[in-house]
Amino acid sequence: MPDFNEITQQIFTWQNIVIYLVIINLIGFLIMLVDKKKAQHSKWRIKENTLFLVAVLGGGIGTIAGMYTFRHKTQKAKFVFGFPAIIIIQILIAIMIIFKI
Repeated sequence: MPDFNEITQQIFTWQNIVIYLVIINLIGFLIMLVDKKKAQHSKWRIKENTLFLVAVLGGGIGTIAGMYTFRHKTQKAKFVFGFPAIIIIQILIAIMIIFKI
């Protein structure tokens, strides 16, 4: 029976990580589009916490791309500074993990 380390090594391959990041960033991009369309039609909106959750889960680049592509939330400082801050923190964590700092 494989142990925990073997299982995690099989799951967390570079290929799987890249696939996950592509998917979560597409979700981040699309969620900004959906929220923008709902705002334009005065419909129920996606919670801001949900937008941030997608960014925290790895979709920061997609949410930023969607924010500026659709000109949505670009006047709110917590998004203009929050999304990039999340990405910077994630990059620092990745560097610490990769280089075992």
